Amino acid sequence: MSTMTIAPAGTWSLDPVHSRVDFEVSYLAGTFKGEFHEIGAELTVDGERASLAGRATVASVDVRDENLSAHLQSPDFFDSERHPELRFTADDIRLDGDAKVSVEGELTIKGVTKPVAVTGTVSVPIADPYGNERIGLKLTTSVDRTDFGVDWNAPLASGEPALANEVSIIAELQFVKPGAETSA
Repeated sequence: MSTMTIAPAGTWSLDPVHSRVDFEVSYLAGTFKGEFHEIGAELTVDGERASLAGRATVASVDVRDENLSAHLQSPDFFDSERHPELRFTADDIRLDGDAKVSVEGELTIKGVTKPVAVTGTVSVPIADPYGNERIGLKLTTSVDRTDFGVDWNAPLASGEPALANEVSIIAELQFVKPGAETSA
């Protein structure tokens, strides 16, 4: 593992317009996909250490069907009234070589916090046309939803469950570090 940092030192803010957090799970005869539209995150780089704190608003979940989105917000799934946010924190993002990162963090869903291993890639820092530095992180993990109290299911005629327990989470995040302000 490299002791190099993933980005220049400082606090990086999420650019929510150019970022997304998606999930997918096997359901019936296919894959069920969704996205959280309201997300936030901060990336802090201090010396050779990088940490990440992220959140998603449960009420912003979108699965392209209003009734299904409402069901996901119910106590059967995320219980958005009692648990309005999903949270992820990581105190050590490691650069594993050529743009690959590994992260040991904690994910909180429905008030239950569990350790998760996350892998992904990081882009080379770039300067945007407005004088800001930007980096991109693409992170993926899989979790067993029942570990977080997300237990709803329905049996099929075959006896198999309609909904798989393993859920993939994919975060494509773009962070911005404002450039130095210049006086006119």
